[in-house]
Amino acid sequence: MSAYNFEEQEKIDRLKTWWSANGATLLLAIAVFAAAVVGTRLWNHYKVEQARQAADLYTVLQQQIEKGGDLVKITDAAQLITESFPGSGYASRAALIAAHSAVQADNNQSARDMLQWVLDHTKEPEVKDLARLRLASVLMDESEYDQVLSLLNTQHGASFTGLYADLRGDALAASGKTNEARAAYQKALDSLDAQGAYRNVVQMKLDVLRAH
Repeated sequence: MSAYNFEEQEKIDRLKTWWSANGATLLLAIAVFAAAVVGTRLWNHYKVEQARQAADLYTVLQQQIEKGGDLVKITDAAQLITESFPGSGYASRAALIAAHSAVQADNNQSARDMLQWVLDHTKEPEVKDLARLRLASVLMDESEYDQVLSLLNTQHGASFTGLYADLRGDALAASGKTNEARAAYQKALDSLDAQGAYRNVVQMKLDVLRAH
């Protein structure tokens, strides 16, 4: 056998030895990789399909609002989204819409349930801040001042400071804590847009307290 053929045979023998020791592991790794690629594609397709279905249901909910649909239909549509697609951004927004409709229909319990769902499930800080503010407003109508203050004392985004402070002033004033209410209203004034119309409302509340 020539030197060339001997070297080639030696390489083949080494390859056979390596394959005997590592071949099964390599095949398994390849199989796992292929499964991961296919799995990732399937998962991405699933997420896209879920998002599409959630968007379709959200459109149905908005159509119910535009048609002046009754609270039962609106709530049913919102619950279908929150139960079927709880992780989507549409779910929290659907719950906020249903809660608003419930307040307009004087169904505070339904509103509270929907808003609490948002607080328990949403991962969006601003959506959570909005839900907390609206829930505090509902509780304010029910004279649950301690609960209102507990919600509003929770850390929130800077853009909500004025609105939180204003509602906190309402709860404190209703509780007879005039000095604290004044401080809350002043904080609201300091945080709200100087040119905004809502600032005038807060100023009126503060002026009334200062007169007493």
